[in-house]
Amino acid sequence: MIITLERVRLQTRKSEEAIDITAKVDEVVAKSGVKNGLVNVLTAHTSSGLLVTEGIPCLEEDILTHFSRIFPEDEDYHHRRYLDYDGRLGFNADAHLKSILGGISCSFPIENGKMVRGSRQTIYFMEYDGPLERTYLIQIIGE
Repeated sequence: MIITLERVRLQTRKSEEAIDITAKVDEVVAKSGVKNGLVNVLTAHTSSGLLVTEGIPCLEEDILTHFSRIFPEDEDYHHRRYLDYDGRLGFNADAHLKSILGGISCSFPIENGKMVRGSRQTIYFMEYDGPLERTYLIQIIGE
């Protein structure tokens, strides 16, 4: 049994963006030496996410546009207040809600040393509260 965990740092450039990380996940799977198993990808943040969908720019824009319609930044959220437990002002409820709706992880099987996914499936790291330095985790379990 092989178990690996790689932490990948990513500097986002915009307040909201979809970043294709599929090639990086493929690279980590290949270097792991696992022939058959599972790869799981997880964001380490509560205001970012991971999505799997078709990898085309117009769909990236549609996702971000519609998430912003569902959770507008200027809504009167309960989270928009002083957070006495850490001494900061809560201002990013919309980012947290987008993360909840879109999800924070994805998993794929590994077969013959390669990640198995649909021909149009792309793995996106979703920034909802940037620009920030972010970390996502790639864990591989198998043999």
